[in-house]
Amino acid sequence: MANKNKVVAMILAGGKGTRLESLTKKTAKPAVSFAAKYRIIDFPLSNCTNSGINTIGVLTQYESTFLDSYIGNGEKWGLNGVHCLMSSLAPRQTEEGANWYKGTADAITQNIDFLDNADPEFVLILSGDHIYKTSYLDMIKLHETSKADVTISVIEVDPKEASRFGIMVCDKNDNIIQFQEKPKNPISNLASMGVYIFSWKVLRKYLKEDDKDPNSEHDFGKNIIPKMLADKKKLKAYRFKGYWRDVGTLASLHEANMDIALDKMELNLYDEDPSNRIYTEDIYSVPQYVGKKGSITRSIANQGAIILGHVDSSVVSTGVTIENEAKVTRCVVMENAIIKRGAKVHNAIIAPNCVIEENAEINLGSDKVVLIDNAKK
Repeated sequence: MANKNKVVAMILAGGKGTRLESLTKKTAKPAVSFAAKYRIIDFPLSNCTNSGINTIGVLTQYESTFLDSYIGNGEKWGLNGVHCLMSSLAPRQTEEGANWYKGTADAITQNIDFLDNADPEFVLILSGDHIYKTSYLDMIKLHETSKADVTISVIEVDPKEASRFGIMVCDKNDNIIQFQEKPKNPISNLASMGVYIFSWKVLRKYLKEDDKDPNSEHDFGKNIIPKMLADKKKLKAYRFKGYWRDVGTLASLHEANMDIALDKMELNLYDEDPSNRIYTEDIYSVPQYVGKKGSITRSIANQGAIILGHVDSSVVSTGVTIENEAKVTRCVVMENAIIKRGAKVHNAIIAPNCVIEENAEINLGSDKVVLIDNAKK
């Protein structure tokens, strides 16, 4: 028997994340570390919790073992209660073999039975690899009151970056009248955040039609949304106000971490309001330790970090050791890395379990972000 829900969230978490290089060689992008304590997927999951959405499917694919284990039954985000349903949804194994997700829309199509069983009025489609804090309630309200077929959360981006996103033009009432998916010559800088609310009955029809189209790439931005626009469906823009980052590149991941380390307060991770927190795994580790000659300024360091050297404008994760006379500036140091005595590192992402050798000098004076990973040596 179906369990009626007003809103069901589906989080797309299966991409390879190749632009993050070796960080995603054995780890799904949504499971990559962020801000010393978190993983990227903590953000959309916490946003769902804080919006009262308690039926969620996480669509996994690439290197999903750790991500599946991390998600578990949703306990970290309070999604394991009697009236909650948290499911990790991998591609289906059929008689013909593994039927991998062919695109973002196909990922939802392969899980139509999950949605039919939940019987939602609306489906919230989210990306598993964006950093932002929000409640989706205002967006849901706009979608409902405007009687839209789909509502897309949008944000103004730097025109130089617009070609990386789905770009749209709206009329004076924020109805979407033009849409381009990652265009070479963008018609505006109003970008899709990859956050969609669809009326389920409408979306289900378009997914079924798209599934039968041999020429489709089975993608929301390339196929579903343009088809709905061509069919004169009502597409509404929701203008997001606040901090949002697509951390799909090394530079953007580093920049977002620096926003936290330098206390720009665009993204407040210290909110005491329990309805607006970002939840994560509680690491049962030893306390953070700063030695007699150690120092840490304009930085954040998680529990289990041992800082005997000098840290400035950096993010230091669980289990990291920074030895005497080592100096780390503008770095993202991921879990269990070791920076040995006298080493100096600047403007870098240091991968998990990496070892920086004694007296090494890396990227000093450079504005370019580098990734340091022992696997490359």
